[in-house]
Amino acid sequence: MRTYVASGEHLLFTPGTDVAIMRWLNMTDAPKLVSVQSNDPPGVVASAAYAEGERMAEVPIAEAGEWSRKPGHFVWIGLHEPSLELLRQVQAEFGLHDLAIEDALKAHQRPKVEQYGDALFVVARTAQMVDGRTAFGETHLFVGHGYVVSVRHGASTTYTPVRERCEAAPKALSDGEDFILYAILDFIVDNYMPVIETIQAEVEEIEDCILDETSTQSHVRRLYQLRRDLLRLRNAAVPLVEVCRRLEQPGLPGIDAAMQPLFRDVSDHIRRVQEEIESLREVLAFAIEASLMAGQAQQTEITRRLAAWAAILAVPTAVAGIYGMNFEAMPEL
Repeated sequence: MRTYVASGEHLLFTPGTDVAIMRWLNMTDAPKLVSVQSNDPPGVVASAAYAEGERMAEVPIAEAGEWSRKPGHFVWIGLHEPSLELLRQVQAEFGLHDLAIEDALKAHQRPKVEQYGDALFVVARTAQMVDGRTAFGETHLFVGHGYVVSVRHGASTTYTPVRERCEAAPKALSDGEDFILYAILDFIVDNYMPVIETIQAEVEEIEDCILDETSTQSHVRRLYQLRRDLLRLRNAAVPLVEVCRRLEQPGLPGIDAAMQPLFRDVSDHIRRVQEEIESLREVLAFAIEASLMAGQAQQTEITRRLAAWAAILAVPTAVAGIYGMNFEAMPEL
C-alpha cells in the first residue's frame, strides 16, 4: 500500500491501480500530485517503472519483479549502501546471482564487467572532492532484461541528474536498459574531470609559491598527497576502458548493436581523462623537483653565510687559541 497526496487529500491504493487513479484525478493537471510516500526500506533512493521512454509509476521493491516482466516495461532502481536484507529482496525479484550480490554488498571491487547468464554485473569507481581531498566510491550495476539496479557505496554523486536527463529524452530512454547503463557510466567518467581541474588549480597555486620562494614544507607534503590521489584516480579510471571495450563487442546479453558507438564514446572520454592525469602527474613531479631544488638553494645560501662568518671569526679565534686568556704579558706587544 502506498500513499499519494493530492490536492490536500490522502489517497491510499496499491500500485496496480495507479493508472486508473491517475485518470480519475485527471492528471493532465500534474501539480495535483505533489508527493509519493513509499514503504520501501532505507537504502532505496528511487524505484520506478518505465515503458516507451515514459515513467509509468513509482514501484515498491516487492513489486519490481512483476513490473519488469510486463511486456515493454523495465524497472530502474537506485540503491545507496543497501543492507544485505535489501539486496536479498532485490535478488529475489530479479533472480540475481549470489556472487554478484556478494560483490555488491562489499565495496573495494576493481572495475569490471561480468556476465551471469542473461544478466550483466558492472563495477565502476567514482571520485569527487571532499574537504580538499579526493574521495573514492563505487557503483555496482545489475543490468538484465526488464531491470537496471544501481548500488552506490562511499563518495558518489547521486544519480538523480542522470534519471532526470534520461526522463527528459523519452526517445533515448525508450532504448531501454543498455541506454541507462551507458548514461550512468558516462556520468561517472564526466565527474572525473572536476576532480582533475581542482587538483590542477591547486598545483598551479603551489607552483607560484615555489617560484616566488614563499613555499613551505606543508606545500611539499601537499604535492605528495596530490600525486598519490592522482595515482588512485588513474587506477579507478583506466580499467573502465576495458569495461567499455567489452561492452562495445557483440555477444553480451542486453547490449544492442546500436549502443556500441556510445560505449566507444565513453572509452574516448576515459582516455582523455587518462591523458590529463598523466600530464598532471608530470607537472606534479616537476613541481616537487623544483621545490626540492629551491630548498637546496636555501640551504646552500645559509651555508655560504655561515662560512663567511666563520672566516671573519677565524683570526680572533686563532689568537685566543694560541695564547689563551691566562697570561701576564704578551711578547709581541
